[in-house]
Amino acid sequence: MRLLYVSLLTLITSVSLTAQTLKSRLGAQTQRLLEDVQMKNASLSLYVADAASGDLVYEYSGHRGLSPASSQKIFTAIAAFDQLGKDFRFKTVLGYKGQIESGVLKGTLIVKGYGDPTLGSWRYPGYKPEDFKNKLLASLKNAGIRAVDGDLLIDETAFGFNPTPGGWPWNDMGNYYGAGDWGVNWMENQVNISYRGGSPGGSVKITKVDPELAGATLLNKMTTGPAGSSDLSRIFTAPYSPVAWIDGRVPAGTNRMATGSMPNPPLQLGQDIQRLLKDNQIYITGTVKTGGALEIKGEDVPRMSKEIETYGSPVLSSIVFHFLRKSVNLYGEAFAKAIGYQNKNSGTTEDGVAEIRKFWQGQGIAQSELEMMDGSGLSPQNYVSAYAEVKALLYARSQSWYNDFYEALPTYNNTRMKSGTIHACKAYAGYQKSADGHTYVFSIIINNYYGSQYSLLPKMYRVLNVLK
Repeated sequence: MRLLYVSLLTLITSVSLTAQTLKSRLGAQTQRLLEDVQMKNASLSLYVADAASGDLVYEYSGHRGLSPASSQKIFTAIAAFDQLGKDFRFKTVLGYKGQIESGVLKGTLIVKGYGDPTLGSWRYPGYKPEDFKNKLLASLKNAGIRAVDGDLLIDETAFGFNPTPGGWPWNDMGNYYGAGDWGVNWMENQVNISYRGGSPGGSVKITKVDPELAGATLLNKMTTGPAGSSDLSRIFTAPYSPVAWIDGRVPAGTNRMATGSMPNPPLQLGQDIQRLLKDNQIYITGTVKTGGALEIKGEDVPRMSKEIETYGSPVLSSIVFHFLRKSVNLYGEAFAKAIGYQNKNSGTTEDGVAEIRKFWQGQGIAQSELEMMDGSGLSPQNYVSAYAEVKALLYARSQSWYNDFYEALPTYNNTRMKSGTIHACKAYAGYQKSADGHTYVFSIIINNYYGSQYSLLPKMYRVLNVLK
């Protein structure tokens, strides 16, 4: 018995000394980071916990609220797993209002969306634009529709009218990562603009726009800079806007491509379907209409009287993989709206985010620790504490879908963690297994640092490397 007592005392002492040593080393590296010139005007929130017990290992201003950028995506992803389920699928419904007579639909052909952000996405086998088009043609054939004496309606009104969350910066919204989320999305709401710089000081020629923008004119205000200079092109557009423009300076004599966001994805899909049907000798006597355009005019949106087919998205766990690995903001907004639609029959950002925050309050994260304006973290008006991120990651570890969530996290510096980057903000939140077999959960958020993020990264990594 005495030998057992001595052994237990030795083990407890060893664990205690290890914890103290880890805390001391984290403190030393944190102080080194704080004393760096890049941190002179910066704010830091850092929290590290033991994964097994949840106990605090070390913190520095762990409850301070800071802009988390895309590290906020962990809250949306976990809530989506919990509220919607790992096998949840978004849906898009094909149907009509009217009657089919001798192969002619006398009425309105309707595509009604429920927020699928993957419709026509290139990321998933079987869900690419050509896959959806082939499915739609097959559905029409099975329904016996060979012509439409009426309109084609793309109905995005199941979700809220405003596709972009409040607080998104204007200079982000025109870029691919600032694409809004509609009730109907198409090809991740992205457009590729190819161009070539001419002679220094001269104009820039746009060589291709893919796809051709529906309902909007692209205004080219780019100029050519010196050969070898940086590409400083910028794309500006807003939801429903009839004008998109690209400006800035691009290097002389080079071919480049910028990816922006579509101003009207439902109309884009409608025109693509119209061309598809014409190419397959399925003629429509009317025009392409969208639910949003009808609402703007104060007109009623035709309601589907007969469903033909329902198209499902990939399962949620597959979408979360790309949401976290590739940091697709569109997916975060779609998850938020889907949660709002399911829980409150309201597919708006406001109601979806409110439901996510309500969920986290139920898990013990106070409202003061988590202020969400969107589902993706793009808005600089978001703020969160490092403590809240750690608490969310600890919660995930005890859930049945944890492996799917963990595998979706990117790897940086040989560590599984979600990053976050917006102007003057850098953040990481994730898990680290140490050489002695312990697993730690951590979050580190820095706002208002000076200089380049690339020079800041190794300084942040020095802190996190202590956990290895």
